[in-house]
Amino acid sequence: MIKVVFPFDAVTQAQLRQIKPSGFWYGPTKGWEFPFAAAFPLKDLLGARFAWKKDLAEWLHWYEYPLPPLPSHRQLVDEAELENVLLDGRFPFPHQREGARWLLERRGALLADEMGLGKTLTALLAARGMVRTADVRVIVVAPVGLHAHWRHEASVLGFEIDLVSWACLPKNLPSSGTLLLVDEAHFAQSLKSKRSQALLRLARHPRLRAIWLITGTPMKNGRPIELFPLLAAIDHPLAADQRTFEKHFCKGHWRKHGPHFIWDCLGASNLEELRRLVRPLILSRRKDACFGLPPKVREQHLISLAKPEACGFDYRLSMVLEEYRDRVQKGLVQSDAESLAVLTALRQISAEYKLPAVSIFLKELLKEEKGVILFSGFIKPLKLLQNHLGGVLLTGQQTLKEREIAVNSFQAGETNLLLATYGTGGFGYTLHRARNVVLLERPWTPGDVVQAEDRCHRLGMDGSLTSHWFKLGVADNLVDSLLLNKASQINTFMDSNIEFEVSKTLSKMLYNFLQES
Repeated sequence: MIKVVFPFDAVTQAQLRQIKPSGFWYGPTKGWEFPFAAAFPLKDLLGARFAWKKDLAEWLHWYEYPLPPLPSHRQLVDEAELENVLLDGRFPFPHQREGARWLLERRGALLADEMGLGKTLTALLAARGMVRTADVRVIVVAPVGLHAHWRHEASVLGFEIDLVSWACLPKNLPSSGTLLLVDEAHFAQSLKSKRSQALLRLARHPRLRAIWLITGTPMKNGRPIELFPLLAAIDHPLAADQRTFEKHFCKGHWRKHGPHFIWDCLGASNLEELRRLVRPLILSRRKDACFGLPPKVREQHLISLAKPEACGFDYRLSMVLEEYRDRVQKGLVQSDAESLAVLTALRQISAEYKLPAVSIFLKELLKEEKGVILFSGFIKPLKLLQNHLGGVLLTGQQTLKEREIAVNSFQAGETNLLLATYGTGGFGYTLHRARNVVLLERPWTPGDVVQAEDRCHRLGMDGSLTSHWFKLGVADNLVDSLLLNKASQINTFMDSNIEFEVSKTLSKMLYNFLQES
């Protein structure tokens, strides 16, 4: 957007209303805001009367003197040398070569292959073709914990990349031209976040050659509104009108919230149509379609407590619920965030009461001398299990070096038990030594569950993977029902053959749960 700020002047106000594309008056800054496409009409109207900020003047100059066109697609593919052996002796898989060709045809694209298919190498293979045929710098946006992996993969392809973290996105790009590779692109699934806004600024930069987004979970929480910033970044036509997108694909509507009305666009609708329209710019492939991996099986384990433990468990749950209902009656609950906090507390209580049964189960698995990973959203039960069973921790409280040591220790067979949080262990690491994954409880985002399981279910594993879901009490039942609901939406969008029963919305399920439990 371009801001036009000035003391009130009726004549200028009238002139600005005639500018196309249209802008709008934004009260908090006492100025107008226009899409960047209106830059040259604004320059013709105001150029002699207004001071222009340096970065805006620079962008306009670059638009007037654009970069030369890239070579043909065929030349880009030839220079990528997709059929050649890499410096470390590997050969790219057929699906990686196909993915690199697909990327080189597109200025904006989203590579959404399932986790474990080697998206990093696919994107870098395509980048090599561009680096060799044009004056292009490759900038990779990735979490700091993944920088070593990106640097290694680029080294075996024989070229250098610039790495930046999501927390430090640059404001501008080099004047020569840039290919932007955005790893874990689902980090930009909220237009309100500063990192999403910073990414979209780079995506519109006049010195950007191409932007390729990379994520295995483009709709991590099952909501199409999360996909909108990604579509905007790759300049998909559907992102041209946000309100239209929200109405048609997100069930956008005004709803009463206390004394006010708020715009609600957290629903999902017309997902098959959305899938069809975005397919030209989104490449999504499954592991079983690319090569035969050993199967992944999910098993559910229902825990029954002895009478004394069951009484204590029910008492702790009732205390949390009664406090919440009392606050509801007094009118002290102001948002859905408080009900989510109550559900988190119930899940944490449930996780603690599962520990005796889970501990016994882990001891039996560890007798097989094979790798076992346990995931939880809470650090306390992980530390209790480590004190009892040993193993290594992988949590956000550790430094990057400590996490690397823990992962290497597990992968090398120095320990058979890795105890990890979803936010750390389910993110960026390859843990294919595990034959069993235990989910102490589930987060309510399907993408987080899949991320955790597929850290292990990937290339290099030498046997099948079993994912064990432990369940105790109504909180687990609610979260697992919610996962099925969201997974049904994700799989409809991603064109999966897996069928799920569609349940109620989160707010409705949570309201019924807290009122009736």
